[in-house]
Amino acid sequence: MAFVKLTSSDQQEFRIERSVAERSVLLKNMIEDVGETDDLPIPLPNVTAAILKKVLEYCEHHKTDPLPSMDEDKEASEATKRQTDDIDEWDAGFIKVDNDVLFEIILAANYLDIKALLDLGCKTVANMLKGKSAEQIREMFNIENDFTPEEEEQIRRENEWAADA
Repeated sequence: MAFVKLTSSDQQEFRIERSVAERSVLLKNMIEDVGETDDLPIPLPNVTAAILKKVLEYCEHHKTDPLPSMDEDKEASEATKRQTDDIDEWDAGFIKVDNDVLFEIILAANYLDIKALLDLGCKTVANMLKGKSAEQIREMFNIENDFTPEEEEQIRRENEWAADA
């Protein structure tokens, strides 16, 4: 069994199975380009140890899942865009984290090119936003409202079609 070493942005090393690392398109491509380098760690300057640990937990759990081909990926992404409530039980439990950790996982999944994890994070955020007013969303994510009442009214008028959807 082949192993890969990863180094987080805070210099923590992780030794993982190659099959786990290859859930990430970025890592899979790096491994293929460089070859087997069990002794040389792959630096991940954009991911902290705490978040990398969570990401690797996800990859470990899903390491036997089939990787989608490019054609399947395009077809699946169309269907996935419309389905935000089809999160399996393990994934739902895994992604139940505070907002800061959730957004760090999304950033790491994007950086590491782990589409299934990125989709899971984005679906979770979409579900959090469903049925919420702009004010509730601002409160949830600590977003300051810097619009004047006039600007807000103009935006509402311009986007009336979206409120009906």
